[in-house]
Amino acid sequence: MTFKESILQGIPVKLPAKKPYPENSNRAPKRKDILSTEEKKLAVRNALRYFPEAWHDTLAKEFAQELLDFGRIYMYRFKPDYPMYARPIHEYPAKSQHAAAIMLMIQNNLNPDVAQHPEELITYGGNGAVFQNWAQYLLTMKYLATMTDEQTLHLYSGHPMGLFPSSKAAPRVVVSNGMMIPNYSKPDDWERFNALGVTQYGQMTAGSFMYIGPQGIVHGTTITVMNAFRKQLKSGESPSGKVFLTAGLGGMSGAQPKAGNIVGCITVCAEINPKAAKKRYDQDWVDELIDDMDALVFRVREAQKNDEVVSIAFIGNVVDVWERFYDDDIYVHLGSDQTSLHIPWTGGYYPVGLTYEESNTMMREQPEPFKEKVQASLRRQADAINKHAERGTYFFDYGNAFLLEASRAGADVMDGDDFKYPSYVQDILGPMCFDYGFGPFRWVCTSGKSEDLDFTDGIASNVLKTIQETAPEEIKQQMQDNITWIENAKSNKLVVGSQARILYADAEGRLKIAEAFNKAVAEGHIGPVVLGRDHHDVSGTDSPYRETSNIYDGSQFTADMAIQNVIGDSFRGASWVSIHNGGGVGWGEVINGGFGLVLDGSKEADARLKNMLFYDVNNGIARRSWARNDEAIFAIKREMERTPNLKVTLPHMVEDNLLNDLF
Repeated sequence: MTFKESILQGIPVKLPAKKPYPENSNRAPKRKDILSTEEKKLAVRNALRYFPEAWHDTLAKEFAQELLDFGRIYMYRFKPDYPMYARPIHEYPAKSQHAAAIMLMIQNNLNPDVAQHPEELITYGGNGAVFQNWAQYLLTMKYLATMTDEQTLHLYSGHPMGLFPSSKAAPRVVVSNGMMIPNYSKPDDWERFNALGVTQYGQMTAGSFMYIGPQGIVHGTTITVMNAFRKQLKSGESPSGKVFLTAGLGGMSGAQPKAGNIVGCITVCAEINPKAAKKRYDQDWVDELIDDMDALVFRVREAQKNDEVVSIAFIGNVVDVWERFYDDDIYVHLGSDQTSLHIPWTGGYYPVGLTYEESNTMMREQPEPFKEKVQASLRRQADAINKHAERGTYFFDYGNAFLLEASRAGADVMDGDDFKYPSYVQDILGPMCFDYGFGPFRWVCTSGKSEDLDFTDGIASNVLKTIQETAPEEIKQQMQDNITWIENAKSNKLVVGSQARILYADAEGRLKIAEAFNKAVAEGHIGPVVLGRDHHDVSGTDSPYRETSNIYDGSQFTADMAIQNVIGDSFRGASWVSIHNGGGVGWGEVINGGFGLVLDGSKEADARLKNMLFYDVNNGIARRSWARNDEAIFAIKREMERTPNLKVTLPHMVEDNLLNDLF
């Protein structure tokens, strides 16, 4: 059977043979055994509804065993036999080019070179899923292959509810992930309802099909680390020979060593999972692998002495590194952490004192003692970080819920009612980027040709240079950093999976770059281009401990902006939209929305991009300006001067002394 025939078949006509689990695959952690006996029966009943009754006797036993063994029903038997990667768009069977582009993006998210746990359909973050099971994947791909531009596919946490009549102007796909009733949005609720097969954690760009490998975060990490060093170093002083210590090499966190190399420092990134570390090494995202602490200390001292630029993956626990570097008086200029602490008890964080294998066993068989181990480890890690901070280390929370979970564990990370260390959004990305409208704009060349990506890099560079000529002083540094980034992007070897690129740009930059892309498609210079962004952006995400952590009017705990964003994008021209509970900092802690937009060279695409991209950014700037953020007030006033049809409610400022004696 050909690839196209396999896609069009959907659920197989004949029951496929049971498959052995592939060797050397990075298996997802075994999930908590949380369901009652009756709930386990319900989980199997829910899974069987995808298949004809004649198969139920065989599959019921198999699915029950999967549930017992893994805590989830993944339906391994139904994983397709063809290789999983983003093919050129013309290789997909489709009646709609937009639907074909979405199929390409789905397969990129599940590419083993890109995905963290590909057999379990998990792209990154330990639990960021594209689908809950392989039946959902098969049905979704068939729907996309057969739909027209007057139908919309609605996905409920990975489940394809069906194709509904719509219009050409409507999104081709609407995605929701984990949208729980608020009282059922605690971590154990995810464990229970995901095990039942009725919801999933889509992270930010996993369940919205917009993940582009670790490149997706490397630019934001580069900006963060670069500006953190600017805070630490004297003007003109080089980061070479200076240490950036962090943790995590799975999924998104794998961007850290690459970003450190681009900035030009010594990056030490601890990773407890040898497979994750080796994967990044094999992909040239980290320079060296070390699994011995004495060897690590020797190598770092050598790199400091020689003012080297090098990235080192230490296969071991980061707590040991923090403590040893303190004892051996190794000065750490920058410190952070990017382990998946949004799921601290189920594989997101591995406690010091246990091996990787011991932790994986204990988290499932002894969940409460394991939780105690994790919290004790967080307290130790925080204590070590505090000692380094007293010596001058600049430590920042990288939005992975490290400080949140450390505080819940009783660690010394609080200063009154607030954390003693800033979020990187509070100190860097919020005031420097998000409030001005700069965020992670990204695109994918659907031809699969590297020369198309080169062509788009050139377009983006030329557009930004033109904009920079008349840009106000407030954003000149942001413009120059991004010009430098895009001009060096190819030499930094950022591509993993699809021919994709990310670039921090504001509304003006995104619009003009997109217009130039669409013109290039129309003129036949390049194939169709998919536009998107990380949800970690100006407008798409309400997250009080990350994206909206520099909102101080009390609205950081509301989710109106993300909801308005996805609704607004959907009727302004997006090819697909998504809204998720969770992502980055955890289930119940954030609501985030995203989009995809296909540029096919048409006049319709030109109209869509102008309408949608403008709103997608300025919705967030408007909200941030209402929160009285000075940079956002500047940005939205500037936009209203340029766009007479934009009218935004601005805040009146209140003098502090007027309030001091009121209560």
